[in-house]
Amino acid sequence: MTKLARQRELLQHAGYAYSFDREVYYNHETMKVFSLEFIEDHSADELEECIGENTDGNNWRFYFNAAPSDSARHELESVLG
Repeated sequence: MTKLARQRELLQHAGYAYSFDREVYYNHETMKVFSLEFIEDHSADELEECIGENTDGNNWRFYFNAAPSDSARHELESVLG
């Protein structure tokens, strides 16, 4: 299994869905969003740590290589609900 396939499997088993329009994996329950670039640039172990990271669940948490701009963040939050 390739690195990327293993990482996608980790996300899917953790309840993350893929948005083709936004090229992100997201989970409404944990309120976390992972960009494809972040996933590609980090190891499966690092990704697992981020998936398991405890958040307050009140605000979306973005795992991107570079923080999204405020407008991009608001747009994603609006689209994701």
